[in-house]
Amino acid sequence: MKSLLQRITFTILASVCSASLYAAEVVDLSQYQGEKAIYIDFWASWCGPCRQSFPWLNKMHDKYSEKGLKIIAVNVDADREDADQFLLEHPANFDVVYDPEGTLAEKFNIQGMPSAVLISRSGEVLSQHIGFNQDRAKHYEEAIQQLLVEEKNDE
Repeated sequence: MKSLLQRITFTILASVCSASLYAAEVVDLSQYQGEKAIYIDFWASWCGPCRQSFPWLNKMHDKYSEKGLKIIAVNVDADREDADQFLLEHPANFDVVYDPEGTLAEKFNIQGMPSAVLISRSGEVLSQHIGFNQDRAKHYEEAIQQLLVEEKNDE
């Protein structure tokens, strides 16, 4: 059975200079297999907790990207302008994906916003949660730390 990383490709909006400038390109998650653990965050512009999660995601990106964590935020707004406006107010230091049809959200059976999926370097979905609560941020970070430590020990 192919790993999740080998089955899913999507369009990523890579930041060129700021949150308001993007270049679309196709990215295959398999490029991270064996190299990066992936934290996928599904979000929408109308989501209140998403506004709270972006500063935390920026912090996690800054803290763990060089230790093997790749954060990808997947926006599910039908209107791209809504996502762009959100990003002007809440800039992302990590990759942002636009998924207006909800294709990725459906593949991961996403039930609410925000939702996070943590994927190992080998492509296995190790954990998934719905919502963001600042009181649980320490728990979310511990899950990231544990994944990075376990996978480093497996090398």
